[in-house]
Amino acid sequence: MSFLFVTIRNNRDLYLNKELIAKGERVARIDTIKTKLTPRQKDDLDAMAALKERSGHKARLKKSGEEIRAIQGNYHMLSSYQGKKSLHVELYYSFLLTGDILLFMFLGMVFYRNGILSGKAKNKIYWAMCIGGLVPGLILSYFRIQPMIESAFNAFDYSKKVSIDLSELSRALRSIGFLGLLMLLYKSSWFKWLFTLLQPVGQMAFTNYLMQSFICGLIFYGVGFGMFGKLQRYEIYYVAGLVWVIEITWSHIWLKYYRFGPMEWLWRSLTYWEKQPMKIK
Repeated sequence: MSFLFVTIRNNRDLYLNKELIAKGERVARIDTIKTKLTPRQKDDLDAMAALKERSGHKARLKKSGEEIRAIQGNYHMLSSYQGKKSLHVELYYSFLLTGDILLFMFLGMVFYRNGILSGKAKNKIYWAMCIGGLVPGLILSYFRIQPMIESAFNAFDYSKKVSIDLSELSRALRSIGFLGLLMLLYKSSWFKWLFTLLQPVGQMAFTNYLMQSFICGLIFYGVGFGMFGKLQRYEIYYVAGLVWVIEITWSHIWLKYYRFGPMEWLWRSLTYWEKQPMKIK
């Protein structure tokens, strides 16, 4: 049900834009010398023009410039911008993404109940998930992303070009496929070293989540090194690699002496309403 809800919502948004554009283009073809436009027709034309302007390169460049200046600015500029953005995301998308979140929660529950998440399922199931998820998922992703590239990520042109939005289906298929691939790697003796290396990071997931936010804030925000908007896409991988090296190293060192990460210890103590033992004896 949640899958259908999100798919219907995405396609509803797409067809609202298509309808808006179609109405505006019909009005634009009217010879205003011979025919006077009605107030409704003027509204349709203005709505199309507004969407076209918002989707244009200049408008997007202006918006990204404002974002870069705010994030590279002082603490007041940064907190004001991020506060407004967070409020919008938490209020607006928390409602719209409910179906999306429920979809993956239900998938996780089904996989856990059937032993798939714990590695108890047979390898043929993981192969089926990997191939059956990644092959159609990546094909659908290609046909979704290609029109975006061809329209230069212009929402106006993209809405005219695309007939149906299958983003939720492609995301679900890719997620199942990558899970199958991950579990195949997990069950293979060849990659045991990789999971042993990453295990402490997972044990401190809450702490490391906050830690990577702090590290990236220090790198990108103006209150730190102010690198936001200055790196090419491929250079972002260098930052990701740096974060991984720091978190893997410090997680291994920390868990040599302590039972939990700092935030895991705090959360556990609050859960049981009792101070939990921290140091390893």
